[in-house]
Amino acid sequence: MYDVTVIGGGPAGSYTAGRLAGAGHRVLVLEKRAAVGKTCCAGIVGQECIEAFDIPEDVILRRLNSATLYSPSGLPLHIERPDPQAAILDRAAFDNLLARRAQAAGAAYHFESRAVNVSVEKDKTITTVAHQGREEAIASQAVVLAGGFNPSLLQRLGLGNYGDFTIGAQAEVSAPELSEAEVWFGAVAPGFFAWLAPAAPGRARAGLLARQRPGHYLREWLAALASRGKITPEDWKISYGGIPLRPPARSFGERLVVVGDAAGQVKPTSGGGIYYGRLGAAAAAAVLHEALVDGDLSARRLARYQRAWRRVLGRELRLGYWARRLYERLGDGRVDRLFEVVVRRGIDAALLNAPDLSFDWHSQTILRLLRYQAVAAVLNVAKLPFGSGRIDPPTAKRLE
Repeated sequence: MYDVTVIGGGPAGSYTAGRLAGAGHRVLVLEKRAAVGKTCCAGIVGQECIEAFDIPEDVILRRLNSATLYSPSGLPLHIERPDPQAAILDRAAFDNLLARRAQAAGAAYHFESRAVNVSVEKDKTITTVAHQGREEAIASQAVVLAGGFNPSLLQRLGLGNYGDFTIGAQAEVSAPELSEAEVWFGAVAPGFFAWLAPAAPGRARAGLLARQRPGHYLREWLAALASRGKITPEDWKISYGGIPLRPPARSFGERLVVVGDAAGQVKPTSGGGIYYGRLGAAAAAAVLHEALVDGDLSARRLARYQRAWRRVLGRELRLGYWARRLYERLGDGRVDRLFEVVVRRGIDAALLNAPDLSFDWHSQTILRLLRYQAVAAVLNVAKLPFGSGRIDPPTAKRLE
């Protein structure tokens, strides 16, 4: 019997597996695909994430220090800092790197193994796995759910449901002239945004978020980009993925913890989950290690995990979701006015020069932006949400 079965071989799952295996536990990772490597992901991470994962240069496709944002009417807002603020990862290489690290620590991987069900018994868990047309039962002391957005499994296990979610759609495109990331707002992705990010030489990732018909909106936008010569027309292959915007009620249960996208450890503003998933995975591994050593895998004991990650991410997720819902209610006209105010009053330059500007922690930027009266007037915000005090960026060390 294994000590821990990890469902999902993405970054959060592999990081959890590696930490637990390195602590001496017998760990099995179940991955439904033939190999690790998520396809529907822009793969853009900040410097703090790069350092936390210890990501080597050969996994980084490109570093970014600038981007251009386009309002619904096409008004450009260029942002640039002297030093790189983010990087675009080779997702297949990144996921494989973390899987290899976990395997080197002692974790076993079963590929093409889809978890069909998890049952919790008095002294163990049983994971039913579909593999090559057959089903088998795998016993372990505990299970880590790290397989991404999966509402039905959470509900079956009594962990509740996501408070809100959206759908991402992305395609690899040919964009030989693209030199920086672009973000587009308005009708291209109603209520959300679209991105065009340079990746390998001559190639880019184009995607968007939408509550409905993401594939329809992405195809229309790609056709528009091709007609303007920004990308090369081709037979684009679109991949999709569900993205939680609010966490489920519980990320733990009897002999269970949930990490990464599956736990809603995702930025509600951008849908990015790589770094927040890493923070959740660190907390999960620490709590599970102690629980395994003490022989206490009760829900009451594993509740420490949820308290740990919410201490660091909870306020960030609440404020980010508040900002996300506010944006969805604005309409294109007010978004255009917001762009105009930010550019005309030099607010963009002031934000870029702020020492606490962070790619990974958005709360400081949101609150700083709302303190400008002109911005608050456009947004029709009478008072700052969740208090107006300074929010110091959390650090990964608080979850180690």
